Amino acid sequence: MTEALGRFVADLTVDDVPDEAIRVAERAILDTVGVTLAGAGTHATTCARGAAAGSGETTLLGREDRAPLSDAVFVNGTAGHALDFDDVALPAMDGHPSVPMVAPLLAVAEREGASGGDVLTAYVAGFETQNYLSRPLSPGHYEGGWHATSTVGLFGAAAAVANLLEFSVEETVDALSIAASMPAGLKRNFGSTTKPLHAGQAARSGTTAALLAAEGASADPTAIEGDRGYFDLYRGDGEPDLEALPELGSRWSVLEDGVDVKKYPCCYYTHAAIYAAIGVADEFNLEPADIDGIAVTASQAAADALHHDDPATGLEGKFSMPYVIGHAIAHRAVGLAAFEDDAIDDDGVQAVRERTTLVVDDDLAYDSNAATVTVTTRDGETVERFEEKPPGTHDDPLTIDELHEKFRMCAANAPIGVDANAALEALDDLRAVEDVSAALEHLSS
Repeated sequence: MTEALGRFVADLTVDDVPDEAIRVAERAILDTVGVTLAGAGTHATTCARGAAAGSGETTLLGREDRAPLSDAVFVNGTAGHALDFDDVALPAMDGHPSVPMVAPLLAVAEREGASGGDVLTAYVAGFETQNYLSRPLSPGHYEGGWHATSTVGLFGAAAAVANLLEFSVEETVDALSIAASMPAGLKRNFGSTTKPLHAGQAARSGTTAALLAAEGASADPTAIEGDRGYFDLYRGDGEPDLEALPELGSRWSVLEDGVDVKKYPCCYYTHAAIYAAIGVADEFNLEPADIDGIAVTASQAAADALHHDDPATGLEGKFSMPYVIGHAIAHRAVGLAAFEDDAIDDDGVQAVRERTTLVVDDDLAYDSNAATVTVTTRDGETVERFEEKPPGTHDDPLTIDELHEKFRMCAANAPIGVDANAALEALDDLRAVEDVSAALEHLSS
């Protein structure tokens, strides 16, 4: 199966990819660049940059300095996930597909003078690779405690770089098989600085695997599916379902499973509940003083990921259902400011948070994003709202205006001034860009 995957990645050209898939990739890269700009000044990114001390030729998005390629990939990958505002792909991957790939693709494209079309094709190659390798493991891999953004995402990075550098089938198989020795990332670290480092680590590890293969490094070609290989070790409690492997090149995961763009900068398992809470608060004109209690019914995956009922920091707040519901009710919005550390102790938010409980609905699929918000008011009335999916899913995407608005908001939060309009013009039609390095000039100083 690794050989089949390697052949698909190595042979894929822009002419093979449906136009609609190219457009999905353009939107995903645009969104990922935006959230990377906003995350460039966060504590996690500052830590990553400090650990990767040194100067180089590769652009650090939203920052004044540059770094060697591998370090830049690590820093930019971390920045892209620092705010938990980057896209997701569920249930196919149980993770964030774009952030481990976009940092490597931009860095390598800058070095090679690659075109936007080259980058978009490589993105699709990486996305399909992540779907291909995650399907036999889902949901047991994520349920077992692994953070799939890191443990699956690095294969997407390796495949994307392999395609961009026009590897042979043999080199691509080597890149993927080398990557099989590198997965890491624990859900236990959700709500800490380490979670965004998972994305940076995956981006760098996947890039390193590909660059090692380019230098002639080899690996066992069955390191993924062979005895005591990746599937055996990372499968969780169940057997890997190899019958779940999709047919490469005919079923396009990037279209059928799609990319879900985040409307709120926090764990995706909170999004349907946030949307429902804002809706019910608006409909019944609810304020914190009106609330006697709130029950949020969601999936077991939500309960597993959201283990900070009483968050002490903004990072922990991103993984707290009571906190985000409190903020949604008190402010009718959940934006970047909701997760500043000084926002945690807001009196109205805390009043609701203390009265909010997350309840698991065993009838929901493990990784369902559906949520029901049931509010009991001080006068004894009970009102509720159910949302099956949050806004921004691939079958109900953000409008292009909403996507551009999000990008501009993110760019305004970059540590340095960014020409958002010029960046948007280039990224929104990335397929027409002849040299990606020219587009990056608008994203750093």
